[in-house]
Amino acid sequence: MNSAFSPLDRLDGQTTVITGGLGAIGAATARRLAALGARIVLLHRSDAQQAAALAASLPGTGHGAIVASVTDSQQLHAAAQAAEQTYGPARILVNCAGFTRQVPASDLEGLDDGLIDDIFASNWRGTFAAIRAFAPQLQAAGDSVVVNVSSIAAGTGLGSNLAYAAAKAGIDALTKGLAKTLAPHTRVLAVAPGVVDTSFVPGRDAGFNAKTGASIPLRRVGTADDVAAAIAACCTSLRYATGSIFVADGGRHL
Repeated sequence: MNSAFSPLDRLDGQTTVITGGLGAIGAATARRLAALGARIVLLHRSDAQQAAALAASLPGTGHGAIVASVTDSQQLHAAAQAAEQTYGPARILVNCAGFTRQVPASDLEGLDDGLIDDIFASNWRGTFAAIRAFAPQLQAAGDSVVVNVSSIAAGTGLGSNLAYAAAKAGIDALTKGLAKTLAPHTRVLAVAPGVVDTSFVPGRDAGFNAKTGASIPLRRVGTADDVAAAIAACCTSLRYATGSIFVADGGRHL
């Protein structure tokens, strides 16, 4: 273990597992970390052809993909075993998988029990379950990192819906709690974006992004690569950090 936790310029040979690897932020993170030498394992739920194409397009060699849903802990444990056998023990785990739907905070009936359960299962439980599945190999590595994708909604209480904000607040609590319990072998961090120009929240279009961007101090909404760059920094530059939630939102939370 690098007891000094000094910054790294490269991630050569470090097996990196990305949940939600076919999403915009997951794919952007895969490209950034692969360019730094990491060996990428994309965890995804369905499209094997798309996953294979993305893995093949990444810089470097040795990348691949495994089918697993973060809401199925048995699948996650099987994926962790398969990943370790095929690609080597994970040193980096990035949790990008999640789900939401736009429901105004004032629409209490619109946030029905089924939607609440789905949001918590995919965003909070799925993140925890992925960490639980990969923790043995992360801990054994002696110098590893988990980066969770949170949201500024965790702090503001508002976002696509109240359940999503609450689930992301739970991610922040999980990040802090596991940073204490998995130290010093595994660092645990979170990156909290604001509005990001992706299809993650159905119904948000270019008009929404333009209007929202005008109200942000840096005058635009975020991109998937903005979030990926912050995740990469957690793995390389920000190594004397654990339990922290890094906001990357152009100042929207202010």
